[in-house]
Amino acid sequence: MNATPVTTAVTTGVTTAPGQGQAGLPGEVIMRARGLEMSFGQTHALRGVDLDVAAGEVLAVTGPSGSGKSTLLHVMAGVLVPDAGRVDYHGADTTQDIAALDEAARSRLRLKEFGFIFQFGQLLPDLSALDNVTIPLLLAGTPRRRALAQARETLGELGLSEHLDKRPTQLSGGQAQRAHLAMTFAQGTDWLLLDEPLNNLDMAHSRALMARLADLV
Repeated sequence: MNATPVTTAVTTGVTTAPGQGQAGLPGEVIMRARGLEMSFGQTHALRGVDLDVAAGEVLAVTGPSGSGKSTLLHVMAGVLVPDAGRVDYHGADTTQDIAALDEAARSRLRLKEFGFIFQFGQLLPDLSALDNVTIPLLLAGTPRRRALAQARETLGELGLSEHLDKRPTQLSGGQAQRAHLAMTFAQGTDWLLLDEPLNNLDMAHSRALMARLADLV
């Protein structure tokens, strides 16, 4: 049973300040959204949303189904481009408006600097749990042996050591959700966006996940 069915969580760790070779201080704003507007036909999902997210902060966006929580996270992660407004991300090297980047540049950000958990999962159905976690690491440039070790370790930490070779259709809903979480945790990014991360998790695993997130900040 999902303990928080209408909650979308945004989690950040300590990031690197623009132009500096050191971690940004807790409290430093690393993502700033201003005037976000997004509509789907006649449905207004976002109306002039302003939001600051700081390093070392855990921020939860709550509301009923259809209130725009997922749309907000998709826009902040560059999955969707807003109709209006900007999202400034203060990354390791520079400050950039995510909404103004092309699709390839936004994809690179999600691969190397963001961890993103989709509400309904994004596991590749023809690959094992281990391969699903390993591939993003390989795409980010991690050597294969290290990527495999990292993937196995992270899946094990989430209680999936006995399910490494199973495909998503062979996993329960909760196991698939944990495999999806492992994809994000294994990357070790400082900036996590989690869309209803407790979906399909039982109470014990929900508590373990929240404890892990608390350890990250």
